[in-house]
Amino acid sequence: MPEGADHDAEKLREILQIVSERVPDLLNQLRATLFSPQAGEDLGKAVGAFYKELLASGIPEEDALQMAKGYMSSLQGIVQTLKSCQ
Repeated sequence: MPEGADHDAEKLREILQIVSERVPDLLNQLRATLFSPQAGEDLGKAVGAFYKELLASGIPEEDALQMAKGYMSSLQGIVQTLKSCQ
């Protein structure tokens, strides 16, 4: 075995141990945050603000609505991906 390989393997074991301990808790906390009533309220405000900003920028109403729907869909996709990581 090359010199230092034992040290590298031990470091890798330590890192993987830390990751295996912390990632599940992090995902659970993230999921709880994303599915809270406050998260729903914040999401609605974010989409509404995005739509209003599009209109204020001169985007036609129908285009702004489609873009806001796409934004909402993207956010929902992220949430679904995180949900499937449970």
